[in-house]
Amino acid sequence: MQTTEKRPKGYKGLAMEGIVARWYAGIRRSGSQIEDWRMQAAHLTGGLPDGADVLEVAPGPGYFAIEMARLDRLHVTGLDISHTFVEIARENARQAGVSLDFQQGNASSMPFAEGSFDLIICQAAFKNFSQPGKAIDEMYRVLRGG
Repeated sequence: MQTTEKRPKGYKGLAMEGIVARWYAGIRRSGSQIEDWRMQAAHLTGGLPDGADVLEVAPGPGYFAIEMARLDRLHVTGLDISHTFVEIARENARQAGVSLDFQQGNASSMPFAEGSFDLIICQAAFKNFSQPGKAIDEMYRVLRGG
């Protein structure tokens, strides 16, 4: 008899896939949220040198990462566990005419080399991580020193 080790899912609660992710993407685009993200992107990245590498963990539909990419001076990457969100974010970036890299993956086991990023941003997502401590460890691992 073979046993299979069950890997913990990377999130708590309802998976943000399919119709749920598309609904969430729609409500996050409403009102003045895009303008708020634009101002926040400029503020948070203002002290970074041109060409800095920025990672947004759990970007969802990618609106904030896209606003950072619109600054046209940073290399922006987004990492989300949701396949649907990665698809939506890539399409949103294409429509916005910006170049950035959205990847599917788990914040608790990031597919990046040590010291890859100058800035890591994660907003309103820790409550959804099944292993928040490991996610913090991974963020620290991929954050460049200094």
